[in-house]
Amino acid sequence: MEIRDPIHGSLELSRAEVAVLDSLAYQRLRSIKQLGFSEFSFPGATHNRYLHSIGVCHLAAVAFDHIFKDFQFSSPQVRQRLRQALRLAALLHDIGHGPLSHTTEEVMPPLKDLGVDIYRLRDRAVEPEARANHEDYTIKFITDSSLTPILRAQFPDIGPEHIACLVDKSLRAEDDFFIDQGLNFRVILSQLVSSEMDVDRLDYLARDAYFCGTNYGKVEQSWLLANMTSHLVEGNLHLALNRRALYTFDDFLLARHHMHLMVYFHHKGIIYEELLSRYLTSPDCSFFLPAQIEDYIKCTDYALFEHLASVDNPWARRISERRPFRMLFELHSTTVTERPEKMAQALESEGIQVIWASSQVRLSKYHTMTPEEKPFQIYVVDQYDRRAQPFSLQDSTEIFKKYEEIRTIDRLYVAPEQFTQAESLVLSLQL
Repeated sequence: MEIRDPIHGSLELSRAEVAVLDSLAYQRLRSIKQLGFSEFSFPGATHNRYLHSIGVCHLAAVAFDHIFKDFQFSSPQVRQRLRQALRLAALLHDIGHGPLSHTTEEVMPPLKDLGVDIYRLRDRAVEPEARANHEDYTIKFITDSSLTPILRAQFPDIGPEHIACLVDKSLRAEDDFFIDQGLNFRVILSQLVSSEMDVDRLDYLARDAYFCGTNYGKVEQSWLLANMTSHLVEGNLHLALNRRALYTFDDFLLARHHMHLMVYFHHKGIIYEELLSRYLTSPDCSFFLPAQIEDYIKCTDYALFEHLASVDNPWARRISERRPFRMLFELHSTTVTERPEKMAQALESEGIQVIWASSQVRLSKYHTMTPEEKPFQIYVVDQYDRRAQPFSLQDSTEIFKKYEEIRTIDRLYVAPEQFTQAESLVLSLQL
């Protein structure tokens, strides 16, 4: 089947892949917006995770073909099997995403109630009181849902557990599926799905910039993909980048950084998320996401909006009636400051209800890598200087040091009906 995509052009999917797309679990993504509440800031941002995931699948194959264009696999069948597993992981990486935004993870059930049996293969223990998140739902969809028999029937040489291993780095692969000629392809394929240089980011940056009508997310995507390669470390193939494309990678990091500051953290989207959070944590909240995976298929953005319009909770009413709190104060900083807190206290002392939202962004997650992520390093290699030693990506560019600090955006919001009073009070404060 051919799909016309406004970002990547004509995309081809096999009949087996179309069977996955036609499943109820995957069709649900048509009703999950990629940017949640951002359409209230950028009216064009109504695109969904359905098409985004197809775009990620396409880019995964493009990256695979560039990296392994001269690699001699033991057979064409092995090459096709690994390539297909990567495409499926990319296609399904977001299938468990909750309605509207990550905020709805606050009403997801305890992880133990979700019953993700494959987590017995995790390298780390599952916390008994842990709450499920969208990634847990993704693994459940892949390994134990109505989608699972479709995957088994359409791709008999690829187990759902192998797809799950590329989505969740903490899962152990119990067989030699990712091994060919003594080389382990698990690391590099996982990194293409999720890392500092993954195809997920390559797609959503370009797609979000296009639909938001901005230029922040635009990068030289084709050059970055063409210069992806591999580097062997102790039998594991790692994702690597040719040194000549290092500046393009710098631009890629900055594009994502600026998209967070200017689009993902836009003040209108943030206040709607704050309002939703307050409703979901209210004692009278009656919206909860089910542990039964087939019931979860019905949980879409539209279902949540319908629910919000049906309840009397004041936070829910403000969302459904488009009456958000109005931004009164905004401060961008890289240092700790008491100004927002003191302003909020002064306003509340006068009976003015305040929402204080603090958004934080850092250039790279290399600064906060978990123990599970540390073995998944990306390297820089020099194809023109064979004597040059490969370096870890974060050691090869100054941009990690230059933007090492955490940038915080503090905002104070008040009800529109109290805005004039609040504005006068803030102007009188010596802060």
